[in-house]
Amino acid sequence: MTDLPLKARCHCGATQFEVTEAPTELTDCNCSFCSRRGALYAYYKPAQFKLTTARDRVSTYQWGHYLGQHHHCAICGCPTYSEFPSFDSGQPDFDDPRISINARLFVDFDWAALPVRKNNGKAY
Repeated sequence: MTDLPLKARCHCGATQFEVTEAPTELTDCNCSFCSRRGALYAYYKPAQFKLTTARDRVSTYQWGHYLGQHHHCAICGCPTYSEFPSFDSGQPDFDDPRISINARLFVDFDWAALPVRKNNGKAY
């Protein structure tokens, strides 16, 4: 059984956050950015996510249409989480934001046991 909230941290520990529940599946995206990051993502609503360290330890990268904010630790560089509008309808819904977490950063959680959904981000 996983202790909740589920905690996550970058390599150096300068960026830490937690989520209210464990993921049931992960996403592996093959877009040009995600494939270089190597992260496996779990998705949450903003109310399920809490940054537990100072925001100034987090750096942000945006590109393309600037719809999302990709965050990483300003100290060690680990990709940590991203913020996006929901795309459930096929179009960006800014009234329904999502946080994608790099599940490889969860502490004491067996993310390798979860099913991984492949996302063809190259198609977008």
